[in-house]
Amino acid sequence: MAKDVVPEDARRRRRPTRQGTVLSERLIVETALRMVREHGSAGLSARRLGAALGADPSTLYRYFDGMDGLTLAMGEELIGRALAGWLPTGRWRDDLRSLGLRIHGAYLAHPQAALLTASRVTGRPREIAADEAILGSLRGAGFPDGDAVRIYHAYIDQCLAFAALDAGPFALTAKAREADEERWDSTYARLPADEYPNIAATVGLLAARMPHSAYPVALDMLLDSAERELSDLTDLTA
Repeated sequence: MAKDVVPEDARRRRRPTRQGTVLSERLIVETALRMVREHGSAGLSARRLGAALGADPSTLYRYFDGMDGLTLAMGEELIGRALAGWLPTGRWRDDLRSLGLRIHGAYLAHPQAALLTASRVTGRPREIAADEAILGSLRGAGFPDGDAVRIYHAYIDQCLAFAALDAGPFALTAKAREADEERWDSTYARLPADEYPNIAATVGLLAARMPHSAYPVALDMLLDSAERELSDLTDLTA
């Protein structure tokens, strides 16, 4: 049976750790994010995290339901950082574009954590606030509920999928990452034009674009499609 997690007020450590800090859920999450960024997911364990905090590893289980609970809290923190300072303007397309870019950017600031958390559903307050804001923008724009949910699904999955995809290269060694990027010049640029005419015609453009994220383009395509749907719906009901 899973051990009950003690509420925040009751579990707060009253004495400083060996490093002179007072433990809190936020401090543990921030330390975990730093460790994952510096050492990868394999470098995160209760023992190592306890050592970094100057606390007994067992103390962590007063704050989280195991390491998986900590992983969910890390995902919640990334969503919270995306929401911090974001205010909807009432222009649904602009709002969803800016929020999508902020979420994607927050995950890419911690690529190793993105690989751990992008596919997870935390059910925590800041994730719920983001979902409420996205659905509110779509429903407020006039999309029927079924369409709002369908577009929300595509929107958030696209954002998180690109976050995980774009985080992937950071899990590689620098040498492997550079080799992948240089392959557009070292391999594709040398393909015979008579056999690969389309690649040969566009290889300069491919080499310039492919090392960069396609998320902003994909996001605009999704929002363009949604905007056309809304326009058609408005025309039908006019």
